[in-house]
Amino acid sequence: MTSIPDISQLDNPFWSSLRTVHRELARAAGGAACFPPEYAPFLGVADADIDVIEALRTLVAPGESAYLLGVAPARVPEGWHLEAFAPLAQMVCDAPLEVVAGPPVLALDASHRQDVLDLTALVYPHYFRPQTMQLGRYLGIYQDGRLAAMVGERLGADGFREMSAICTHPDFLGHGYARRLTAMLGNATIEAGVMPFLHVSRQNQRAAQLYERMGYRHRRDIGFWALHAPAA
Repeated sequence: MTSIPDISQLDNPFWSSLRTVHRELARAAGGAACFPPEYAPFLGVADADIDVIEALRTLVAPGESAYLLGVAPARVPEGWHLEAFAPLAQMVCDAPLEVVAGPPVLALDASHRQDVLDLTALVYPHYFRPQTMQLGRYLGIYQDGRLAAMVGERLGADGFREMSAICTHPDFLGHGYARRLTAMLGNATIEAGVMPFLHVSRQNQRAAQLYERMGYRHRRDIGFWALHAPAA
């Protein structure tokens, strides 16, 4: 009998990803772990109440910042600052999505890296790094020789995969490209027996409503923080 994945893994998605799908990338110390900075500026802790002060000093370089999602440490090193942002909406999908008609879709690889970095720098600048594409599959649509829209996989856990970097170049808005890409990657994920999930800002109601119309449902609001280490 196939076991049912434990959806509570998504309550602490950075930690879960670094302990499962991306464990080979994890930089770990004590009860904390992070991605290498060239992949993502994300850090996870096993539990809010464990002592990770020395682990944080090991993992976050002086003057750098790391982001946490779902769980943040109750105590941070002296002189460090834990900045709370508005919670994000976490959404999941457990049924096939309608794929709207549109242009051909390409699997993006290293040969498309500069185009991906240029697009994310323009419309998705905060969390994408030079090696983020190595975290999963990426799909894109090209128009007029330019990357018009893209979607990719970022976080993961046993039985779950995050849809991320869902973005469209401003010159190509309104054509349904991102919806087409998100549905295609989500369906491929579902066909593999894995549940897609995503995160969206509560302030971005337009995107949240689009995902709901597509077939995603709100699972929970999830805390989001930045942890800032002081300069040396």
